[in-house]
Amino acid sequence: MSKKRRTFSAEFKAKVALEALREQETLNQIAARYDVLPVQVSQWKQQLLSSASGAFERPGERAKQLHEHEEKESRLYQKIGQLEVELDWLKKKSAQWKG
Repeated sequence: MSKKRRTFSAEFKAKVALEALREQETLNQIAARYDVLPVQVSQWKQQLLSSASGAFERPGERAKQLHEHEEKESRLYQKIGQLEVELDWLKKKSAQWKG
């Protein structure tokens, strides 16, 4: 019989991660109180630390980064298309030379 996978809200994860950051209790104690695994508490803590800098970004900075990423992706797809056309042309010419 399989167990149903539990899901946790973002608010719950943040609450647990903030308690882990305070370091007033061990990860095992926090995990026992909230009925989660200590590894999960540690992962949520690391996730909070890695994404915390986003709270201090200037408004629009994330949108600007996203726009730049989309432009770069568009240029790369355009280049891939160009290279595919050139490859097809070379294959066609190569077949003509072979006979």
